[in-house]
Amino acid sequence: MSPFKLQSIAAAIGVSAMLASLPALAAEPIRIGVPVGLSGANSVVAPSVVQSAQLAVEEINAAGGVLGRKLELEVADDGSGAVGAQKAFDSLIFQKKVDVLISMETSAARNAGLPIVARGKVPYIYTSFYEGRSCSPYMVVNAWVPEQQVPPIVDYFMKTKSAKTFFLVGSDYAFGRGMLDFTKKYAEGKGAKVVGEEYLPMDGSDWTAIISKIRAAKPDALVTSTAGGAPNVTLTKQLRAAGINIPYGNLAVDEGTAKGMGTDAQGIFISASYVTGIDSPKNKQFLAAMSKKFGADLKTPNDLSVPQYEAVYAYKAAVEKAGSTDAAKVMPALTSVSFDGPRGNIAMSRQHHAPLTMYLGEVQADGSVKVISSFKDVDPGTQCPNLK
Repeated sequence: MSPFKLQSIAAAIGVSAMLASLPALAAEPIRIGVPVGLSGANSVVAPSVVQSAQLAVEEINAAGGVLGRKLELEVADDGSGAVGAQKAFDSLIFQKKVDVLISMETSAARNAGLPIVARGKVPYIYTSFYEGRSCSPYMVVNAWVPEQQVPPIVDYFMKTKSAKTFFLVGSDYAFGRGMLDFTKKYAEGKGAKVVGEEYLPMDGSDWTAIISKIRAAKPDALVTSTAGGAPNVTLTKQLRAAGINIPYGNLAVDEGTAKGMGTDAQGIFISASYVTGIDSPKNKQFLAAMSKKFGADLKTPNDLSVPQYEAVYAYKAAVEKAGSTDAAKVMPALTSVSFDGPRGNIAMSRQHHAPLTMYLGEVQADGSVKVISSFKDVDPGTQCPNLK
């Protein structure tokens, strides 16, 4: 063998040895796609969702990553709607080549994106509370559904406020109608009567006509289900300005949005799987880490952003259990792992949904939520019976 060939072999061996000795985290990163409404109805809450994802990724990378690989976020604006979601999902899955999608979105955006998820065969952790019964072999949900969220509010109004008649108001899309359909059936099943049910388009902001109908119907209580963010703000401000002061349960307002409303939010009743006042070491640790990372720019952690933080960790656990980012291996793992975070121990083990501890609370003048009662490990009920 010639000296030249010997040198070439030696050089090749040297390169291989050098590559093998490189730090594991120099490997290709694991990409997490976050399609979220940076514009549109969800723009009020989207920044807090992104912040939660950023903290989780930073913490995991600082601890060595996942299977020796760094996590990397790819955020895309879905415009809070179907058209924007189709573009965002397509870009993240087929151009950015993300390994997983983790995000809260409007139901319109989720429904538009799911066919693209199925085509790309990418795991999707949906972190938004929603109207329930959205099923896909590629999607798991770690947020609440009506069976977990509605009963505490309706029961409380009937038992403590003597409410016998309800008026329902929502945004005219899957979430608004789905939530209020469940609310109507539940309230009527308890012996109450629904005396009005009205909807406004998701981007609508003038509630005057509907408020006039509420005044005319004279209900004992009001329950609303609007698109998270901006519609909550406009509806609540106009209700207060009109002097509507009956018991008011909002199925879509989060603690961050409530704080942004100022005193208009005072007295709203909410049912949530997360409030900042949860008195646990894990929650206190999370809040301290968020405050340290974002300082004055911190958006109030809430029931739409905290599931995002926990979902990143759940994905980490699933990948480590599967030993791979291959969707065929990760999906079964996602329904068998859990993460002990700010909300407690969360496992997406009930037909791709999760039992959750729920909190019934009342918004105070400063936007904080006073917890009235809690309900431990509420089952999501029958959601996707064909999925394990």
